[in-house]
Amino acid sequence: MRNGGLVNAGPSSSTNRRDRMPRKYSKNTASKNTASVTKNSQVESGSNAGSHVPLDFETRSRQGDHQALRLWLRLLSCTARIESQIRLALRREFGTTLPRFDLMAQLERSGEGLRMNELSKRLMVTGGNITGITDQLEREGLVARTPCPGDRRAFTIKLTAVGLRRFREMAARHEQWIVELLDGLSGDEKEHLMDELGRLKMQVNEVLHNSHSGSVSNRNRRKTTRRD
Repeated sequence: MRNGGLVNAGPSSSTNRRDRMPRKYSKNTASKNTASVTKNSQVESGSNAGSHVPLDFETRSRQGDHQALRLWLRLLSCTARIESQIRLALRREFGTTLPRFDLMAQLERSGEGLRMNELSKRLMVTGGNITGITDQLEREGLVARTPCPGDRRAFTIKLTAVGLRRFREMAARHEQWIVELLDGLSGDEKEHLMDELGRLKMQVNEVLHNSHSGSVSNRNRRKTTRRD
């Protein structure tokens, strides 16, 4: 939840002119699409001839590579393959894109709507990309712009009633796809992965924080030296 700590889903894909309002689908169509999510992963990502080994980021690694690098490539491979299937399923079943889904998810969570700059921060993309997606969703009646009191240049973006219903329909299917893709793991295994990845996240954040603090300290030291 791309953006959900996922590989950043570049909203540029959402500006494809084929984006359209979700089409109606029957229960049979929905179940067929659901069943095809895992099957299509083998086709979309490709495989080595005769070996049925998917080609992904991890195939770049070699036996002599550092363990940390091999772990990173495995994490990246899992993320990319899951994200690829979610993109495919959203396109096939709802005629939409992952960046559009992510933007609507942020608006649904906020309840009261968000400013454009806040959406840009949360989705970690440029304001121009947010504007393009918002323009599309507004034309389709899924979001509305409301002027911010006291700031004539700023707008709050909020889901319309139609947009909220459409998002919740997509979100329910999105959750079902993720559950199916991870169904091979037991509840205990999922909990263990959550714990270990939580530790990894904390460790990475600490390294990045220390790196940033060190950079600031070095810049201040250089400024002091120049003044002396």
